Amino acid sequence: MDAKTVVISVSILAAAFVMAIGGYGPAKALGNALTEALDATARQPEASDKIMRVLFVGMALIESIAIYAFVIALIVLFANPLIGYILK
Repeated sequence: MDAKTVVISVSILAAAFVMAIGGYGPAKALGNALTEALDATARQPEASDKIMRVLFVGMALIESIAIYAFVIALIVLFANPLIGYILK
């Protein structure tokens, strides 16, 4: 195998790893946030509006982590600077 093939293979594995970890962490956090919000709403139904507002803002912030992981995976796959370095 030449150097370009190795870099491309490692890039594919790295992108898969980034998406696996970058997808699992936010999914777990979103599940925990929803569980805690439902628990808080069950304990204090009169505060459900405030709880849901904070929940949605928190979920948007958590979801942005998965989007960042996706962007990094796309950069590693399609705009990998190492491939240009290998070709020189």
